[in-house]
Amino acid sequence: MNQLALDESQLIEFLSNDLMDEFREEFMQLHPYDQSLFFEKVEPDIRKKIFHYLSPKEMAELFEATKFDDEQYEFYLKEMDTTYAADMLSYMYADNAVDVLNELGKDQVASYLSIMDEESAQEIKDLLHYDEYTAGSIMTTEYVAIPETSTCRSAMTILRKEAPNAETVYYLFVVNELHQLTGVISLRDLIIAEEDTLIKDIMNERVVSILVSEDQEEVARTIKDYNFLAVPVVDFEQHLLGIVTVDDIIDVLDEEASDDYSKLAGVAHMDTFDKSPFQAAKKRLPWLIILLFLGMLTANLMSIFEKTLDQVALLAVFIPLIAGTAGNSGTQALAVAIRGIATGDIEEESKFKLLFREAGTGLTTGLLCGIIVVGIVFFWKHDIVIGLLVGAAIFGSIFVATLAGSFIPLLIHRMKIDPAVASGPFITTINDVISILIYLGLATLFISSIS
Repeated sequence: MNQLALDESQLIEFLSNDLMDEFREEFMQLHPYDQSLFFEKVEPDIRKKIFHYLSPKEMAELFEATKFDDEQYEFYLKEMDTTYAADMLSYMYADNAVDVLNELGKDQVASYLSIMDEESAQEIKDLLHYDEYTAGSIMTTEYVAIPETSTCRSAMTILRKEAPNAETVYYLFVVNELHQLTGVISLRDLIIAEEDTLIKDIMNERVVSILVSEDQEEVARTIKDYNFLAVPVVDFEQHLLGIVTVDDIIDVLDEEASDDYSKLAGVAHMDTFDKSPFQAAKKRLPWLIILLFLGMLTANLMSIFEKTLDQVALLAVFIPLIAGTAGNSGTQALAVAIRGIATGDIEEESKFKLLFREAGTGLTTGLLCGIIVVGIVFFWKHDIVIGLLVGAAIFGSIFVATLAGSFIPLLIHRMKIDPAVASGPFITTINDVISILIYLGLATLFISSIS
């Protein structure tokens, strides 16, 4: 059982009885993440006592240990004394403080920055100027930079001085007199080197860096590909501006995955469970309305082929089968294409290769499913013509749906739009229209043979 579950009632008892020393002794033994879980669960009046019992620095560690929901940051800050909240933000790493402040209004941000110490406020202001979802917006300025002319002895002195405030010390970034990034050295290499060795003689000059304007997804891909704990962020002249650490990238990956899943499900901004059914409806309605109008195309097609259905009523039985199979096939192809785009596996030269592969897959799966359906329909309805018609429609629908499922996200990506908007419901509805058009079109063409 989680230790927090055992301590919760005791902690609340200490708080309720104003036993500050006992509360602090027990609470400070918990991991900051467990502290944040307890903090979220308690009522506002209990939280106010926690603010009184913990210093701003201790509260900063609690805030950095977990990622609260966007609206929670504003809610918790309003519960705090303004000066206490500003002090807490100044103790947080600059990039984490920016994440919190980005959820507040401009007036609130200005109020907190005016109270903070000048150095912390300036660091945060610098980061707030970068566009959201770029390397600049998620980087931290708390890193260790070593002059390339230093010896290992003087580098260790710099490290001891800077380490308490640095977000990571496992990579030490080497700069020249213009603060341009020229190399990197690991903490291990620094420790085992002779004290009089020059840093520029043992540093790795082939540094992987990212531009400050780079999209955060590209930053995440770089860290994943190279298995870095941190990556340096530079401007166009190679000046070292900050670093992005792996813990920030985990947040980015979680955020991007949630966003993509929301779009694939046809739901906008599905970050949390909506507390109000009206809020949930507001987010879901736009896609539902769009899909409703697309669905009207299907109904319109049915009315166009009404005479065909009147002549052979049996045809209507197989419409859900054909439409559903085409939708499933299209969604599979969509998932493969979007994953390839998201991971960077689909480069410019391999997009046609993907389309050809998916076309081959559609032909193969369509042919096999078509043959199976012909057999099933023949033994079920004892009508080989209807069986051949349904089988041909299944074959054509799967082939077209697979091709559409891979082509549409590639086209949308080419237009600089997030391919996840080619969501499952969207592709499914489009494929419904296509499959019914193929099926009833073939039925109309060969009506004399089946009636």
